[in-house]
Amino acid sequence: TPANVGTAVSDMQAAYTDAAGRSVGRIVNTGSGNLGGLSLTPGLYQWTTGVTIPTTLTLNGGPSDVYIMQVNGTLGLSTSTHIILAGGLLPQNIFWQVTGAVTLGVSSVMQGIILGATSIAVQTTATVHGALYAQTAITLDDDIISA
Repeated sequence: TPANVGTAVSDMQAAYTDAAGRSVGRIVNTGSGNLGGLSLTPGLYQWTTGVTIPTTLTLNGGPSDVYIMQVNGTLGLSTSTHIILAGGLLPQNIFWQVTGAVTLGVSSVMQGIILGATSIAVQTTATVHGALYAQTAITLDDDIISA
C-alpha cells in the first residue's frame, strides 16, 4: 500500500542518515579507495572518494561484529569479484552507506546491506547476500538476492 511504501522509504532514509552520521573511531581512506586484496577487521570505515573492489576483499569478524562503510562517492565491485566473510561474520551486520552510484559487476558476490543515495545497478548473474536500498532506482538483471 502507499502507506507501507512511505514507511519503507522513511526507514531507509533514517538508516542512511544514521550510518552517515557515525564518526567515533572512524578509519579514513583505507587502501586509498581500492579494497582489492585487503583483509579488514570490524569497524567504521570512511572514504572521501569512490571505492573500487577489483579483486577479492575479505571481511573478518564474529557473528556479532559490525562494519559500517561510509563511501563518499561511487562503489564498484568488479566482474567475478567476491567479498568473502570470515570468522562467522554475518552479511546483515555490514552496512555500505554510499553517496554515489553503486555497480555490482557481472557474476560478482556482494555481502551486506547497501544504503544508496542514488542508484544501484546489479549486473547479470551477480549475487547479493544482504539487501539493497536506493533513493532513486535499483536495476537487476538475472541476479540472486538473499537475506
